[in-house]
Amino acid sequence: MGRKAIATTWDQIPDEAVRPGVRRRAFGNDGAMLVMNELKPGMTVNPHVHTDFDQLAYIVSGTALYHVDGVPHKVGPGSLILIPAGQTHHIEPTGSEPVMNLDVFGPARKDYMHLLEWMKGK
Repeated sequence: MGRKAIATTWDQIPDEAVRPGVRRRAFGNDGAMLVMNELKPGMTVNPHVHTDFDQLAYIVSGTALYHVDGVPHKVGPGSLILIPAGQTHHIEPTGSEPVMNLDVFGPARKDYMHLLEWMKGK
C-alpha cells in the first residue's frame, strides 16, 4: 500500500523546546524535511556547524542577523540563505518580535527524525 497525503498547518504540529527562547517543529519524511524554528529576541545564540549537509533557510517573519562563516547577513521576511556544509553559523534575532525561520533539509536530518513521530498513523 502506498503512502497517503497529510495536510495540516504549522500550529497543529507539536513543537519542542530546544533551549530558552527557541522552539521547533517539523514536517516531512526521510527524503525531505521542513523545520519551523521560533526564535525569541534575547535567546542564547548557538554557533554550530554541519559537516555533511547544506542547509537552506527562509525567514517567514521577524528580523535577524544570520551569521555564516563569520559574515553577518541582515535577514527579514522573505529572505533566503544557503548555509554550506562545513561553515559555522547561527541566527541572532534583532527586532522586538520572534523570528520564524523555516529550514529545509534534503534528505531529512537523522537527528531530527523524532520531530516527525506525530505523523505516524496519520
